[in-house]
Amino acid sequence: MKTFESKFEGNDGLVFYVQGWEPDAQPKAVITLVHGLGEHIGRYTHVGKALTDAGYVLVGFDLRGHGKTVSPRGHFPSLDVVMQDIHQFFQFVSQRYPNLPQFLYGHSLGGLLSLTYAVQNSKAGFKGVIVTGSGLRSALQEQKAKIAMAKMLGALVPTMTIPSGLANSGLSRDQKVVDAYAADPLVHDKTSMGFGKAALTAIDICFAGARDFSHPLLIMHGKADPITYPSGSEDFAKLASEKNQDVTLKLWDGLYHEIHNEPEQVEVFKVMIEWLDKHV
Repeated sequence: MKTFESKFEGNDGLVFYVQGWEPDAQPKAVITLVHGLGEHIGRYTHVGKALTDAGYVLVGFDLRGHGKTVSPRGHFPSLDVVMQDIHQFFQFVSQRYPNLPQFLYGHSLGGLLSLTYAVQNSKAGFKGVIVTGSGLRSALQEQKAKIAMAKMLGALVPTMTIPSGLANSGLSRDQKVVDAYAADPLVHDKTSMGFGKAALTAIDICFAGARDFSHPLLIMHGKADPITYPSGSEDFAKLASEKNQDVTLKLWDGLYHEIHNEPEQVEVFKVMIEWLDKHV
């Protein structure tokens, strides 16, 4: 496995940090990764190892407001800006790997953003979409006052920041993963009002467009996930499969939020790789 670092520039001049993992042999395809809230691409080295061992390139970038991409922590100016960031990232990947098929892979917030991008870009050239622990349903949906506040303040004071409220203990049943997350200097627990408004907009777009979702889709979720609820993945998969015959829903008994960081991660990677091999 070979690891590389790079960067690309967004439409507004922001420079994004990129990290990737390549197999030693000729790769089958490239998988573009969108990470979750408060984390960064550097937490996916072991995922890169599993996928490169199977013959795939994995490459991701630190979202604006995250990791080594230098910008206000936890802040999204708007959903449209983030969709443009992902589009620019796809262009970067296409230039680096012009002859390789592409897959889109997102976890948690990254799963929500990946589904949103796929809904809005039905003719995008990737071979399929993998999402895990997607942020389609969470405790936020039960807090109507918070939703109203995010929508209002997201327009009035978008850079106002509050704690994300993400409970580290719900990430994984492996305490080493939880401890490493808590000690990671690139991890943060901030979300801006602009971020909240963007996330709520993304959820609305996803469910509004789910029935017309046209890409092959593997959607996975831990049944014991206390951070994002598996019902969101179930609801989206049900709607998407009304017209799309290539939707696969896999729910994992007992697994928490980061199924790629659970003790059963080898089994999770096996399902991902078998699906990729079928669609490449």
